[in-house]
Amino acid sequence: MGGSMVWIGLLLVTSFVTAPQAPPSTQPPPAPSAIVEELWDAARHGDEGRVRAALEKGADVNATSRYGATALTFAADKGHTAVIRLLLDRGADINTQDTFYKMRAVDMALMNEHTEAARLLLERGSSGAPAALNAAVQRNDTALARVALRSEELTRGNLNAALAAAQRAKRLEIAELISGRIAGLPPADTPSVTVPRAMLESYAGPYRNEQGLAVTVALDGDQLTAAAGGQPPLTLVPTSETSFTAAEFEGITFTFAGRGGMIEQLLINQGGTSQSLARVTAAAATPAAPEAAPETAQVEPAALKPAPRKAARPWTGFRGNNASGNGDGQGAVVEWSLETNQNVRWKTPIPGISTASPVVAGDRVFVVTAVSSKGDTTFRTGLYGDVKPVDDLSEHTWKIFALDKASGKIVWERTAYTGAPKVKRHTKSSQTNSTPVTDGKSVVAVFGSIGLLAAWDVEGKPLWTKDIGVVNSGWFFDPEYQWGHSSSPIIHGDTVIVQVDQYKGSFIAAYALDSGKEVWRTERRDEISTWGTPTIFRAGDQDQVVTNGTTVRGYDARTGKELWTLGPNSEVTVGTPVVGEGLVYVTGGYPPVRPIYAITPAASGDMTVKGDNKPEAVAWTNEREGTYIPTPIFYDGILYTFGNNGILTAYDGASGERLYRARVGGGGSFSASPIAADGRLYFTNEDGQIIVARAGRAYEELVKNEMKEVIMSTPAISDGVIVIRTLGHVYGIGEVDKSKE
Repeated sequence: MGGSMVWIGLLLVTSFVTAPQAPPSTQPPPAPSAIVEELWDAARHGDEGRVRAALEKGADVNATSRYGATALTFAADKGHTAVIRLLLDRGADINTQDTFYKMRAVDMALMNEHTEAARLLLERGSSGAPAALNAAVQRNDTALARVALRSEELTRGNLNAALAAAQRAKRLEIAELISGRIAGLPPADTPSVTVPRAMLESYAGPYRNEQGLAVTVALDGDQLTAAAGGQPPLTLVPTSETSFTAAEFEGITFTFAGRGGMIEQLLINQGGTSQSLARVTAAAATPAAPEAAPETAQVEPAALKPAPRKAARPWTGFRGNNASGNGDGQGAVVEWSLETNQNVRWKTPIPGISTASPVVAGDRVFVVTAVSSKGDTTFRTGLYGDVKPVDDLSEHTWKIFALDKASGKIVWERTAYTGAPKVKRHTKSSQTNSTPVTDGKSVVAVFGSIGLLAAWDVEGKPLWTKDIGVVNSGWFFDPEYQWGHSSSPIIHGDTVIVQVDQYKGSFIAAYALDSGKEVWRTERRDEISTWGTPTIFRAGDQDQVVTNGTTVRGYDARTGKELWTLGPNSEVTVGTPVVGEGLVYVTGGYPPVRPIYAITPAASGDMTVKGDNKPEAVAWTNEREGTYIPTPIFYDGILYTFGNNGILTAYDGASGERLYRARVGGGGSFSASPIAADGRLYFTNEDGQIIVARAGRAYEELVKNEMKEVIMSTPAISDGVIVIRTLGHVYGIGEVDKSKE
């Protein structure tokens, strides 16, 4: 991913922050006709014959999707040059931009390194030459550079910046071409804006925001540059003494702000999407700063001792009972060591890979997995925004295991299905992402990529299976980018409830726990792929099912009737709603809005937030600080939201007042959700570190435990054992009875 696409990725995909802007309409555009759908599908697959046939049947070549994409967008995204040529010949608008990412067809081609397609689009008159030239320099692509250099769109600033980049990278042939193009320009006018060198020097330095985006501004001679994410620097051209544009690309602006001669803030705007970054000073790097990584101070030994164990409680589903993540009274240990075996009871290998979490009932631990016949365990951790799935549709075997909680020994294993998945998975996903659920008598699992809901009793006897239809959850922009379903089933009374959100045909349904028979089913109109688990919320004398999504919804748990809706929300939602002291909290951390909603039992009807008009049934909102992947946790009156970059924010649960913000464990990439036990919070990062901090109105880090394996799953706590699922093993962590060794 290069050029302006890098900055698009940083602003829209990795950091998930947007500028204040009008939320999307709550009424999506009418569904496209079948012939338009056929045109788009043919364009995605590069099928000229089908494209031609669809156009001859009357399909509008410029028909737009819900997100403003056209057939040309889809063809360019996949690099199908013959189809691109055909669409342009039939009148496709070469410069149309989608409405979400604001990208043209040439931008899509460049982002995916389809150079031939990008050259064709430029030759046919597409805008975007500055981005193409920059990509050519980065990739040492002389042919692309030649085409880009023919464009009259290039300014002297664009060319000078590209020349400097080519010379730095020793792209000598491209540098010579750029020099020739510059030589042919008319004499340069005197720059309209000159910034005093002292001001330029004051802008230089590191900047960072709470979402993890870091930008370094440097002064090279008299030229200011900005670099992010290890990418080549952008050349900043002044438009005033405090504002600059990127010479390499259109539409990226940088504005510096401060007080009393001190620069405090950098604002970056790209296509209506903005980031605010704070200047990183020496003081801000100390542990006392809110965003700093707290150093683990000398901790009193008593703080590391487990609390007394009380009556055993099961951990029945995703993040425990009703996703509360509360392990109080279960005697959870605080520190352990794989190297010395301190507090390590057992370790059990599990074949395949899975991001589903473990559940515990009685003396059993239940986990699921899918094993590829190819042995493909491709997996990529970290903070990134790649939408491409893993191309493995080989035969898989879906399994469930029951382990003995005391020893970790496999008590039984069952095969749910053997065959090829119908849906691909993301590189940070698996074919078993949904956590099973148990009531202590039966255990139920959902495998979305084969459309299977299955139940066993706790001794491994198969009870029933139900075909719920293959679940195609993926990128909302294009159904070809499949990521895998991950919403987990929940048990309510004598039913198991499943939320099925996908590219088309989303629904929520309840099935009889004893037979799998459908009890009720409600279509989730206009909902797209989401990944959160439903939550039960008691509202007066009624149990409601609350779901996250592009619209937050509440349903009657008994009948499935939709009771209320709330929006706007993020276009991609992962976190699960959580309940605390009479409120249910929902967050979203992706554009176009990133809200936190605290919803009361009085919720009813359409509660769309319009401007500053907050519905009465919403106790409080926060429009910009919602988080993306980990589910928040409510514990002892405090709501903790946790970003996938390790930023923890604590709010008073009743009022929404922010109490503090801290960077857990020095930052990193986090997908597992936080859990709590006996006044402590547990955070698990993808690199296998579990950081324990004290819960409360100030942040205090206690200890960091090393597992030395990739962890995507949320740990379980029950009866003296922390059950930790890595990609390859399940661990039992707890005090060891030395007398039995």
